[in-house]
Amino acid sequence: MKTILLAACLTLVAAQAQAISRYDPTRMSCGKVQATIARQGAVILRYQSKRVPGLPLYDRYVQSQRFCSMGEVRTRAYVPSADTKSCPVYNCKRPDNGRHFRRRFFHNN
Repeated sequence: MKTILLAACLTLVAAQAQAISRYDPTRMSCGKVQATIARQGAVILRYQSKRVPGLPLYDRYVQSQRFCSMGEVRTRAYVPSADTKSCPVYNCKRPDNGRHFRRRFFHNN
């Protein structure tokens, strides 16, 4: 029974991963990038790095906090688009509480 339940959960996770759309934001205006994210809720944006030629960069960008996993927070990010170098969007990140703790208590003056 545990095996069947585990297989069902993995199938659902795989189905969710396959359902997300992928776009190249450098072929869209900033407004269209933002509208696409708003319409679909979550998308993957993939583009080439400006600093390292040939290096593809990608991440999952979301419309709201409800598209983030438990323990993640929605944070502002910027991606290049056809009409601007930094189009404001949002992605999900895990807060780095450990680094904040170290900085707070072990601050070097």
